[in-house]
Amino acid sequence: MPGENLSRDEARERAGLLSVDGYEVALDLRSAVGDAPADGPRTFRSVTTLRFRANEAGASTFVDLIAPSVTALTLNGEDLDPAAVFDGSRIHLEGLAEDNELVVDAQCAYSRTGEGMHRFVDPEDGEVYLYTQYEPADARRVFANFEQPDLKAPYRFSVQAPQGWTAWSNGAGELVDGVWQFAETKPISTYITTVVAGPYHYVTDSYERAFDDGSKLVIPLGAMCRKGLAPYFDADDIFEITKQGLDFFHDNFDYPYPFGKYDQAFVPEYNLGAMENPGIVTFREEYIFRGKVTTASYERRANVILHEMAHMWFGDLVTMQWWDDLWLKESFADFMGSFSMVEATRFTNGWITFANNRKAWAYRADQLPSTHPVTADIRDLEDAKLNFDGITYAKGASVLKQLVAYVGRDAFLEGARRYFKRHAYGNTRLGDLLSVLEETSGRDMASWSRSWLQTAGVNSLTPQVILSGEGRITELAVVQEATPLAPADHPELRPHRVAVGLYRRTAEGALERYARAEADVDGPRTVIGELAGAEAPELVLVNDDDLTYCKIRFDEQSLATLRERLGDITDPLARALCWSALWNLTRDALMPARDFIGLVLRFAGRESDIGVLQMLHAWARGALVHYVAPEWREEGGRLLAEGALKELRLAEPGSQHQLTWARFFASVASSEADLQLLSGLLAGNAKIDGLEVDQELRWAFLETLTTQGVADEAALAAELDRDDTASGKRHQVRCLASRPSAAVKAQAWAQVVESDALSNALVEATIAGFQQSSQRELTAPYAEKYFAAIERVWADRSIQIGMDVVRGLFPDFQDSPETLSATDAWLTAHEDAAPALRRLVLESRDDLDRALRAQACDVAAAG
Repeated sequence: MPGENLSRDEARERAGLLSVDGYEVALDLRSAVGDAPADGPRTFRSVTTLRFRANEAGASTFVDLIAPSVTALTLNGEDLDPAAVFDGSRIHLEGLAEDNELVVDAQCAYSRTGEGMHRFVDPEDGEVYLYTQYEPADARRVFANFEQPDLKAPYRFSVQAPQGWTAWSNGAGELVDGVWQFAETKPISTYITTVVAGPYHYVTDSYERAFDDGSKLVIPLGAMCRKGLAPYFDADDIFEITKQGLDFFHDNFDYPYPFGKYDQAFVPEYNLGAMENPGIVTFREEYIFRGKVTTASYERRANVILHEMAHMWFGDLVTMQWWDDLWLKESFADFMGSFSMVEATRFTNGWITFANNRKAWAYRADQLPSTHPVTADIRDLEDAKLNFDGITYAKGASVLKQLVAYVGRDAFLEGARRYFKRHAYGNTRLGDLLSVLEETSGRDMASWSRSWLQTAGVNSLTPQVILSGEGRITELAVVQEATPLAPADHPELRPHRVAVGLYRRTAEGALERYARAEADVDGPRTVIGELAGAEAPELVLVNDDDLTYCKIRFDEQSLATLRERLGDITDPLARALCWSALWNLTRDALMPARDFIGLVLRFAGRESDIGVLQMLHAWARGALVHYVAPEWREEGGRLLAEGALKELRLAEPGSQHQLTWARFFASVASSEADLQLLSGLLAGNAKIDGLEVDQELRWAFLETLTTQGVADEAALAAELDRDDTASGKRHQVRCLASRPSAAVKAQAWAQVVESDALSNALVEATIAGFQQSSQRELTAPYAEKYFAAIERVWADRSIQIGMDVVRGLFPDFQDSPETLSATDAWLTAHEDAAPALRRLVLESRDDLDRALRAQACDVAAAG
């Protein structure tokens, strides 16, 4: 439809008419500091010179720009009346020549939602920081452009900034006569252009690479953050991972990094994890750790650094034609992030995190009513915004992991090398990648693509074991099913390359693998002939080593073994796969949630992998909040708190396991004794040997104490005085909204739903504080208000804030059939609502329906 929501058909028509020669963009950002205007938004001047060609003389088109006003317009030297051709989101052009030059002088608005030119004022020192974020289509909030990925062009930016500031963009910059001038970029898409400006703390390094032909590549490296975070900024570690990644990608891609410098900016109030702008990647500043964190946090940061680096080739050098093929960059970057991290850095257990964490995201997304093929049908920009999901990222990466097992590592990487060289600075679709992989592997990629990329849903694989009277395997088969809870139109059974592992106890009591076979599983039942004659196993693990994308199921003997001996599995990946499978059983209402909590209480204390332990804590709390029978919640919470405190006291003093158990204990504590302990740890008159209660841990304890009514507004004000920083402010806002008071909930609701005064970060914090599982009665009145408000919120607010509100305030803690019926009633009455809005509501409805089924399973198990 016309307006902000560009459709695929409009983009295709425009791309067929135009080609873009280049942009010159001049931004005057001096208005970022100083007093706000008396009325209207704070704005900055944006002057864009856009040179493009049309293949049809006299044709008409439009240029994208979302701005409060346009001061002047000229097309091919002739003035245009802004009031006649600019409608607030598009500049309509008629009578195009073959060669065209458009100059747009506009007043663009600074953002507080993380979309476009975001402006942040640091409460610690009053300094102002700017950065841009565009994907999929917010560059038009900063300069006039053709906002679609297949109209690539070179860009030359210039920035006037307040005195004392530094500015950065995609190209190398220098200050000339008071203006930051940046080198022209290679041809890139609008959504990966960027500007960062402010008094950032900036650290430099360099990367050097010698090639076999005697040439040498030198890449200037930079890393930046707010001045207030400089004491915590471990730039050396960031540069180390960066250099290791550049080594890996140069070793394997045979295409030198093409974008000159490599800056990495850690910026405030960022909506995403990171963004792959060539020459200057932006990250959320939470990857700078103010307190003690576990190895899992450093691993997660390394993975994100490498994910974004992979995009320099997959996404920036070669870009999808339209958002249908978003997977061509995101699936590859997600896979290559883990692949490179395991092979090039100290985080050699990264595939365990992938199996346990990333794939859990994919499994959830692939069972929602909104599930879609990896290659999706993206009708417009609203569809595109919602497709940055667990399918496009984690399932796509899982499918690529399966592809490497299918075609072989060498064929896969050679295909990537040919893909880069053949399509450098261009745009591609699915067939372009498949053709090079067919060349390098000799495999039929069309049939593989139909099964894995062009159908939706996840399969389950279950072992069937027939034993002889002598205790040996007569037959072991793998049964494949479409997920019973999958949408009816996704029944696909797929070819899987799997490993099947057989496990039994050793003399020392460990549960270890004694036999393994790899096989191609295809169709409803596949016999694994290689395992015939093997001794009877205590545990059969289908998809051992995590080669394919599936939900693992167990035969009765294997499940009984896990109930008794899960902690005895010595291989950490196998153990993580078993935990993931048990969680899927719980979510699918095939295992009572209290049983899963019991397994966590029995075996989580023996978990060596800190990332897996953190996932177990998240899953256990999710089971308690959503999946157990409501009448057992109090008892389940008491058991989890007792178990967490026990493990906290047993953990090695000062260890990351101790810190992880401390955080989990705080998240489930509710008894008077537990809350007294948290209060004592905060005050310093209680101690647990080795546990350092730093500022971040203090806020974690305070949130629980506030939610339970122990800490009040004065205590939060005192804590903010102690931590008067941007991070402290977010924590305080979340805690304020978590207080158990009807008046507090009313105020928080009004701040988020009825006002747009809060920034994106504070909207997120307020919603997190408002929604507390222990305060179901307090938030019950807002279920009806939610359904009355969401269509208006979606229409009036930016898409990012709309997504935050619609997802975050859904009444999922009102977990009753009545809430399900109210959701269905809204969906029935709003069939013509924006498809993206309906999708968000449908997804939340599915989560609620799943929770009710799981609760019924838990009730039945209790007798």
